[in-house]
Amino acid sequence: MIDFFKRWQLVGKGLSSAKKRRRIEESDLRDFLQTGWPLRAVVLLAFAAGLAGLIFTGAQEEPAKKFLLCLLIFATAVAQLWINHPATFRRNSLLCLVMATMLAQLGVVKILLSQAAGGFLDLQLAPLLMPYAFAPLVLSVLLGRNHGLYAAVFCSLWGSFLIGRIDPVFLVISLITGFIGVFVTHQVRRRSRLVRAGVYVGLATWVLAAAFGQIGPVIWESPAQTDWGMIGWQSLAAFATGLATSIVVSGLLPVLEHLFKITTDISWLEMSDLNHPLLKRLSLEAPGTYHHSLAVANLSEAAAEAVGANPTICRVASYFHDVGKLVKPHYFTENMGQCDNPHDELTPTMSALIIIAHVKEGVDLALKHKLNSEIIDVIRQHHGTSTVSYFLQRALQQQEDARLGGKIMNLRADDIPEVSEESFRYPGPRPCTKEAALVSLADAIESASRSLERPTPQRIEDLVRSIIKSRLDEGQLEESPLTLSEIWRAAESFRFTLCNMLHARIAYPKRESPAENPAREERPAAA
Repeated sequence: MIDFFKRWQLVGKGLSSAKKRRRIEESDLRDFLQTGWPLRAVVLLAFAAGLAGLIFTGAQEEPAKKFLLCLLIFATAVAQLWINHPATFRRNSLLCLVMATMLAQLGVVKILLSQAAGGFLDLQLAPLLMPYAFAPLVLSVLLGRNHGLYAAVFCSLWGSFLIGRIDPVFLVISLITGFIGVFVTHQVRRRSRLVRAGVYVGLATWVLAAAFGQIGPVIWESPAQTDWGMIGWQSLAAFATGLATSIVVSGLLPVLEHLFKITTDISWLEMSDLNHPLLKRLSLEAPGTYHHSLAVANLSEAAAEAVGANPTICRVASYFHDVGKLVKPHYFTENMGQCDNPHDELTPTMSALIIIAHVKEGVDLALKHKLNSEIIDVIRQHHGTSTVSYFLQRALQQQEDARLGGKIMNLRADDIPEVSEESFRYPGPRPCTKEAALVSLADAIESASRSLERPTPQRIEDLVRSIIKSRLDEGQLEESPLTLSEIWRAAESFRFTLCNMLHARIAYPKRESPAENPAREERPAAA
């Protein structure tokens, strides 16, 4: 509060700007809630309590024994999550998502069983209305296929204990339908793919239920005695439940994405629309930067596919990585055109400040337009802690010239200001994800490729390798999870894509008209 009043006093004196840049808030309390072990323990205890409530309610045989077995399975589930998915286990919001989703599926199973036991639901229909694939579908789309398989296994094990007796048929059907749901939701980029997954889950449920005798029975010796009406209802229930589950999951995804700060491939694809207000401004006010961003998107997307990163994130983040240049677009070479270079009137230090500021301005615009946090991270990290080398060299040259002139003018060495490299360095941080590292490399390579006079394949390869080696020597890729093998696979992808983008074209001869070349005379036609 004191800082607030001091700032407004400076504004009143004209010594500060009334505009306050948006910043990413860092809170110790938020970090504690996200990664602290007390809240993690509360989430795990809440799931165990919910599991106890499901087992001890209703008519259960030996509920204490079943609960003990479920606790042992729960300990196994926690250990597997800790070993195989440590990032999810350490992040309390994701742990809450996993546990809440599985508990929700088990709760629906318990409700259906209690309705059937109370006579409100036909016992022949109850097993076919179980949402076997709910938790696997949700976690597969939000967190990945491994999390979906995790939910399929443990929801099947716990669900089999909720039946009056341990039911192997329930266990097998739940496992197989859950696995099929996860298998058909690989890289879901359209919501229609979820509906397709529901169709496959419904068909699998129907086939398995028919195989285990939950549909029917069909009296083949006397078809007239078969209750075909009930078979029809059972078949409809099996198929419709799988389809309805996928529709419910599709509707819940936007809510879960917002609550748990997760972005699925579906949302990334929606954000790749070039009609976003920031991208429209970029195309009109900074067309050079706009086309540069499109080229970086093509380079980074192809490289992401080569190294197993997320290509959609690379493409979308590349679109927005330079939006900060909208504040002063004409200070960047790609937008200057034929006009005078404004840096000719500035000192190298001031020019570097303007260039470096586009990162902070980009974060400011991204926060204002509520862009995804992963996009903001790429904006902050795509230059890492590298230097604005052109203006740094220019400042060093001016310093050397001043020293030579100072010897002639008999000036003291202390009168010549020193050049601080930190004044020409981006604030960072360095790229921390595969996608941020690939966008950073693609940005540097695409910018440098514009200076190639004759972009032959060998020159392009030399350029790509020199830039990557320079980034490695500077340590700009030390915090990214890219391995050396992946970096050089990405380099080969950059080389291939650049060769296709900068390929030479045939110079077609211009057809001259008689008016343009009067010296050429038409030959008389042969008799």
